[in-house]
Amino acid sequence: MKIYCCQFDIQWEDKKANFAKVRALLGSEKLEKEALVLLPEMFATGFSMNVGAIAEKERGVTETFLSETARQFGVFLKAGVVAQGAGRHGRNEALLFSPDGELLARYCKLQPFTLGGEAQNYEAGREIVVVPWRGFSLAPFVCYDLRFPEVFRAAVLRGANLITVIASWPVARIQHWVTLLQARAIENQAYVAGVNRCGKDPKLAYTGQSMIVNPRGEIIAQAGDRECLIAGEIDLAEVNSYRTELPFLKDMRPDYGKLAS
Repeated sequence: MKIYCCQFDIQWEDKKANFAKVRALLGSEKLEKEALVLLPEMFATGFSMNVGAIAEKERGVTETFLSETARQFGVFLKAGVVAQGAGRHGRNEALLFSPDGELLARYCKLQPFTLGGEAQNYEAGREIVVVPWRGFSLAPFVCYDLRFPEVFRAAVLRGANLITVIASWPVARIQHWVTLLQARAIENQAYVAGVNRCGKDPKLAYTGQSMIVNPRGEIIAQAGDRECLIAGEIDLAEVNSYRTELPFLKDMRPDYGKLAS
């Protein structure tokens, strides 16, 4: 089965333009039915702190677009949405829709990016999400979460064997993005797919490098720095056999939490 990463230059706070871009990119290739398609963090607006202008209630225009697009192309679609939180705060969320347009999962970013002002404008999520997808157990994460391996390990302890990361990861630290995606795959013996944006926003430049990594840490698909779709084949039997062949996860000590206290 296939995973697609849809990497593109997000137009700043222009939802209609970004909806059109996604439709064009997805329509440029014959997508495998019931494949998993990933769009970047805050794909409809860019990584904006202008919560009052871009946040939406549930079933707003962005959620409606994602539902309709998943149904149009017959795919599972995961993408970043800015939702309204408590008070003036937003919620940086990742939503997963089925090929029928049904909302299957809603995850709120656990680690808002403090240095970028996100922690002052967005609520931190409170729970890890693991959802079934075609035999896999999928854990969705968002951007800065990638720097915190403990949350990925917690997802794997809940059964995750496929990890997805949607991001707006800037060029200044792009090698960290590549290395950390591979590290999360290696240490958790899981497939990891990360989709990043490219282009520029008013403050930062982005060079994409979206990628799909197998449980051995090998890159099986990688984008460059331009708009594109990349695809990778993943195999549930492969991750299961690898975890049996090298059962590293079974050697985790249950008292690590106590050692840190």
